[in-house]
Amino acid sequence: MKKFSTDKAAYKLINDILTALSNKQIVGGIFFDVEKAFDCVDHNILVAKMDYYGKRGTMFNLIKSYLEDRYQRVKFNNAFSTWDKINIGVPQGSVLGPLLFLVYVNDLPSEIPSTVANTDSSIILFADDTSLIINDPDLINFERNLNTNFRIVNEWFNSNFLSLNFDKTYYMQFITKNKLLNN
Repeated sequence: MKKFSTDKAAYKLINDILTALSNKQIVGGIFFDVEKAFDCVDHNILVAKMDYYGKRGTMFNLIKSYLEDRYQRVKFNNAFSTWDKINIGVPQGSVLGPLLFLVYVNDLPSEIPSTVANTDSSIILFADDTSLIINDPDLINFERNLNTNFRIVNEWFNSNFLSLNFDKTYYMQFITKNKLLNN
């Protein structure tokens, strides 16, 4: 989509980190990996969110129709399972898949307090990639807010039937070469 490229997401991420470092703040990032993100989008939740955002009329009906009455079956050793209706997932490799996923996660940033005390938080969404950057001048506040925001994001994913892959979710602290912290 125009104005929503990987370059824009990468720029925001890098800019937030460098700004915090230049302001001599402690800065860290959590890079979330959602397990089978596109396969777990609940159609009812997605449709409710689209309605909440005011997407009605022809476009709403078209998307709803796109999601409804989808069936799948499995072929294994030349044998087929029965057809089953699916109520979750958006087709991967489709033009609409990433867009529908972004609609699904669009309310996640509103769950993260942008400023708590002196701590700044920013969340960057791009398709199924979610990054959270936290910065604060005080180590104790930084750690508390990092853990609080991690819990908030994890609870949001759980309440929207998405699961974090903890083996592929990483925390990284960013430092200048002159400053090393043990946290």
